[in-house]
Amino acid sequence: MKRAKSIFLWCGEQSERWRDWPPHWGFSAKWVLTFSNKHHQNFMIKRKRCEWVPKGHKIYERYHDQEWGVPVKNDRKIFEFIILESAQAGLSWAIILNKRAGYKKAFKNFDAKKVARMTTTDIKKLLQNKDIIRNRMKIEASINNAKVFLKIQKEFGAFSKYMWSFVKNKPIQHKIKKLSDYPKTIKEAEELAQDLKKRGFKFFGPVICYAHMQAVGMVKDHMTNCYLA
Repeated sequence: MKRAKSIFLWCGEQSERWRDWPPHWGFSAKWVLTFSNKHHQNFMIKRKRCEWVPKGHKIYERYHDQEWGVPVKNDRKIFEFIILESAQAGLSWAIILNKRAGYKKAFKNFDAKKVARMTTTDIKKLLQNKDIIRNRMKIEASINNAKVFLKIQKEFGAFSKYMWSFVKNKPIQHKIKKLSDYPKTIKEAEELAQDLKKRGFKFFGPVICYAHMQAVGMVKDHMTNCYLA
């Protein structure tokens, strides 16, 4: 399946350079473009995702296909997921994904330094912002966590170095065959959550921490029948 995908992508790339093809190749750019588009679309339709992805939910599908489980070492991206994961507590991830753009704008493009400087006046404004979850405790936790995030970043040189050390810089690989195989949390998530709590983190317990680790690729939890497994 991966080989087929590569061929379709190659065809799509080559079709953009059709003017440079020699005539003796015997096929037109139009044919290649038609072939690549048709078969790539068929591949996209037939591929099987993890069972927890809502069918037809384009934002969720794109998140699953392009982000979930992909190792992240960029601190700003990690901070983004920290804010989003803590906001999710008690809610569905679909709700958070639908409000992701709103969070990006409300929380200063996920710049931890700017978020850490947010004041009570900013909090009052955020509580009126319909584009995010208007929960005071979660908003205050995000600002608090930004301050702790920066302290850890300064101590270790990068927050990612600190975070990834809990899995020894190597993603954990699980074999998930059915939805019931997913654990609520794992030992590494409990250890990371506990250490973060000691350092001052809020709204980031073991369950949320495990979800975060899955999102940033510290744990590879795609189901075995998923095309990304």
